[in-house]
Amino acid sequence: MAGGLPTVNAKRHWAAGLAVLLLLGLGGCASSPQTSSSRYALSQDRAPSKDIDVSGLPDASPRYEKGRSAGNKSPYSVWGKTYRVLDTNDGYVARGTASWYGEKFHGHRTSNGETFDMYEMSAAHKTLRIPSYARVTNLDNGRSVIVRVNDRGPFHSDRLIDLSYAAAKKLGYQSKGTAHVEVAAITVRPDGSMYLAGQPFQPGEQSGPVADSGEARTAERSPNGTGEALFVQLASFSSRGPAEALLKRVRSVLQNPMRVRAINTQSGRYHRVQVGPFETEAAARKTQGLLEARGFAQTILLTDSR
Repeated sequence: MAGGLPTVNAKRHWAAGLAVLLLLGLGGCASSPQTSSSRYALSQDRAPSKDIDVSGLPDASPRYEKGRSAGNKSPYSVWGKTYRVLDTNDGYVARGTASWYGEKFHGHRTSNGETFDMYEMSAAHKTLRIPSYARVTNLDNGRSVIVRVNDRGPFHSDRLIDLSYAAAKKLGYQSKGTAHVEVAAITVRPDGSMYLAGQPFQPGEQSGPVADSGEARTAERSPNGTGEALFVQLASFSSRGPAEALLKRVRSVLQNPMRVRAINTQSGRYHRVQVGPFETEAAARKTQGLLEARGFAQTILLTDSR
């Protein structure tokens, strides 16, 4: 009846439609990965069908952004694993494997509610506060890019960061799929001053990786009986404060001996958060698994002084 009151059936249809819209809205805001076809049209991720020229694509431009709650819930769980967002990105630097994501996720929401664009210089990280900025260096070829971190992931134990397809292509690993990289957080204060892994920084400065060379060493070589041993390292910071804060968190979930070891390198002074020493690689790997199960998923094994 035009102009009249809606019938009972009409009310029911309206209510059902509203419920569907609400469910779709909540699904679009979900920060956990969802691989069902109800959200993504593609079952597998892929590069864009047409080649793109990224030679002139500018890096993300770091700027001060106020802290937000969106995307920074901590702790949070994905696929049965728990992750804890860092209290601060100051001084963060780590090395590991980078992957990329593209067309499958293009146009969908990121963890903080923005829209993912595979042609922009962006990234996903499990524990850095978002939104934020980071310099990512491909340690295989020396190329570096600056990205804006606005998403969570990648949720694979051996991956450190997921770059947009465009950022991965600028680093030259889009065809291989992964690369060994260094990720150094860029923090911007309200006055506009910038810091790269805790050190004063200006975009465009020509500087190499900031982590000490020991970050790339693994447990492939055994302790040689000269005062060295195996350690599980969680992170390396240029400032002691974040290192001590991380050590306190680890002590709350693990009883093993652990320490913050300060070392001097050509790039400056660094503070390594380490669990150990271990007499065998098997023991170290077991502890590494325990740490991963408790949300510390970015550890490496290395040989260091006792």
